[in-house]
Amino acid sequence: MPDTSDTPKKKNLLTHARHFYARIEGPFSSLSLIAGFVFDAVTLTRVDEFWENFWVVGHLAIVTVCALLIHLIENEPGGEENPEKLHFWLVNVMQFFFGGIFSTFLVFYFRSGTIVSSWPFLALLAAAFIANERFKRHYARLAFQLSLIFLSYYAFAIYLLPIFFHAINHGIFLLSGAVALAAIGAFAGVLKIFSREPFPKKTKWVAGLSIAGVLVTVNALYFANLIPPLPISLKDAGIYQSFTVNSPGNYTAQAENQGWLSFFEWSPTIHVQPGATLYAYTAIFSPTAFNTSVIHEWQTYDPAQKAWVTRGRIVLPTTGGGSQGWRTFSLVGNITAGAWRVNVKLPTGQLVGQLRFNVVIVSSTPPLITDTID
Repeated sequence: MPDTSDTPKKKNLLTHARHFYARIEGPFSSLSLIAGFVFDAVTLTRVDEFWENFWVVGHLAIVTVCALLIHLIENEPGGEENPEKLHFWLVNVMQFFFGGIFSTFLVFYFRSGTIVSSWPFLALLAAAFIANERFKRHYARLAFQLSLIFLSYYAFAIYLLPIFFHAINHGIFLLSGAVALAAIGAFAGVLKIFSREPFPKKTKWVAGLSIAGVLVTVNALYFANLIPPLPISLKDAGIYQSFTVNSPGNYTAQAENQGWLSFFEWSPTIHVQPGATLYAYTAIFSPTAFNTSVIHEWQTYDPAQKAWVTRGRIVLPTTGGGSQGWRTFSLVGNITAGAWRVNVKLPTGQLVGQLRFNVVIVSSTPPLITDTID
């Protein structure tokens, strides 16, 4: 006869381990979520890299499988809080990988676009990121799960399809919505086929309205140019008082020393002589074989009209593939005193970045610092 005297001890140890995790689940989950976000911010590089997207696909697959299993197994009351039940562990695994997905999206979308124009969409992703942590019990509710899963599919498709088609435009955005709807429809279809009992009509209506709400909200943000133009991003930019082209992509530029505090300034001050010319330099990242145009829109604020007035709109071609971005520049002469900004935009109207500065007219230009851009 085999010796089974240790079996109860092992089971008892496993039970203690399960209940110990259940007690520390809250703070552990919060710490792992923060640590995961910091890890993603440091390690994630290019949005078009295979392994970066494999990471997202893997997370999406695990979340989808967990969501299916949660609804296909015996769903006993209180199961999501009982570490002895499979339901408890499925919910926790799904919550962890949901956190990884939205952490990745926040990092990628934050790097593309600006807070000024993109904060509503970033706030939507941040809200999903926080809701994933705070509303764990809602995972037992189909509508909550489906809305988070659909938003995950949608945010992924929005930047994956432009990489696949080597272009970004309204048609591709609409196609990304159709792909996300097809994916969530397939998920619901599999759930319906294998579910032990039909879902109540009220649950179906709430789930449908939740998905429709996400779809309408994201479309409204996109056509208001409030979604970052991922996979396009601004790698580097600056305003210069002197600019010399040495060779394509290689420049010698000069600007006055703003000091280290300029990093925290919203609109640095630039001193120029009457009739001077200023140069806007940008390095735009786009994926390999992704060729598009960017627009430098020079604007100055008119206090009388209380509005921004466009002084120049320069269309510049860009070529994708370089990790440091495609370098290009524009210029505007006869600069006047006051508040200025250069909007770096795509032909679709989405804002890639924005350079703000204040101009002060002086009789002599202050000493300039030379910077080589290559």
